[in-house]
Amino acid sequence: MRKLALVAAALGLALSAHGTYAKVSEAEAAKLGNELTPLGGKKAGNEDGSIPAWTGGITEPPAGYEVGDHHPNPFPEDKVQFTITAENMSQYADYLSAGQKAMFKAYPDSFKMPVYQTRRTAANPEFVYEATKANATRAELAQGGNGVKNAAIGVPFPIPQNGLEVIWNHILRYRGQAIQRYGGQAGPTPSGDYNLVGFDDILLVNYADKDATPAELTEENIIMKFKQQVTEPARLAGTALLVHETMDQVKEPRRAWTYNTGQRRVRKAPNVAYDAPGTASDGLRTSDDFDMYNGAPDRYNWKLVGKQEMYVPYNNYRLHSDELSYDQVLQPGHINPDLTRYEKHRVWVVEANLKDEFRHIYKKRVFYIDEDSWQILVTDMYDNRDELYRNAMAYAINYYEVPTLWSTLDVYHDLNSRRYLALGLDNEAQMYDFTVEPSEREFTPQALRRSGIR
Repeated sequence: MRKLALVAAALGLALSAHGTYAKVSEAEAAKLGNELTPLGGKKAGNEDGSIPAWTGGITEPPAGYEVGDHHPNPFPEDKVQFTITAENMSQYADYLSAGQKAMFKAYPDSFKMPVYQTRRTAANPEFVYEATKANATRAELAQGGNGVKNAAIGVPFPIPQNGLEVIWNHILRYRGQAIQRYGGQAGPTPSGDYNLVGFDDILLVNYADKDATPAELTEENIIMKFKQQVTEPARLAGTALLVHETMDQVKEPRRAWTYNTGQRRVRKAPNVAYDAPGTASDGLRTSDDFDMYNGAPDRYNWKLVGKQEMYVPYNNYRLHSDELSYDQVLQPGHINPDLTRYEKHRVWVVEANLKDEFRHIYKKRVFYIDEDSWQILVTDMYDNRDELYRNAMAYAINYYEVPTLWSTLDVYHDLNSRRYLALGLDNEAQMYDFTVEPSEREFTPQALRRSGIR
């Protein structure tokens, strides 16, 4: 008998992305902060106690932490409870995705999942919770589901009625109001050789501004502004990308520009979307793989399968440590599993199937989304032959000075080429800065040109 508790959802869970969906009632919204967490997760633990109740998450840094530090592990005494390997995987199959199982088959001698005590650490500021409750009774999908209206700051659909609402919760989840990120990515060859590509990113999240209102967001139609500059290797240094992500992508699609150091020109980049290769990724991820999923959802039909218990990457503070070098993290086939931490959590399961009239290298994608934070933690991607193609996992931590649960490293595994892309390497880099206050002027095509170097 399957131990997965696929929770049967009410009418409309499997609805496609067409039309506008009803907002929840005041009575339903009143569950937030009571039997549900303020973001819509189930507050109670599970029957056997392996998933505890949510009691607020981490809202304060541990003693000794200072802003700018790599985040010390708040649970240094936690021990591995058991380890899932290729030999015992069948015992835990009900709690694994198809892609995770494929990783054991591809790397039977080296891939493993150390499982720890479950700690529901996800948390957001109180003003995000208040905004989420307000959104619950007013937020709607735009026409065709290709955008959101009547929402601001918080999660738009804490009590989701369909798969598209869950995906928009991930896209619009709170990660701070402005963030400067440092680090890079690497795509090791099957033998383990790699070249580091360094990035400096800065995000201005208009949607998350404390003073944001649905009316202003509708008028400006901007979710966030994102600027990325390559810092190494020398042949790529100075290459830059600017993205203005729109709130209603029916009204206006994403705007993007690139700066090429060789040409010294800024060009519009409408191809920075869908299955176009990600920046300097060796084709190991698509543009819409970034942050596990981003951008317009119009090429897929979205189905909310339900909710289940699953072993997912969570509280990966050891992997985040600045006491590690990139060489210690990156190994042939996959990152060093001894540095990872998996826990049992409840996740929403959303299936995306490519519409007949569109093309994409992924015919089907299955997303597993944390109920406490709306962070996508695991994704399985299928090719046009209906065969499993890739698996991606987001190794999450609570950035407790914000607070927000977000990944410290996203890893995309290509099961055909036996390569992977580790995006977000930061062990040897300066830590993210959530206190920056960038101006809107920094996110213009003219500013992109000025920031370029040769």
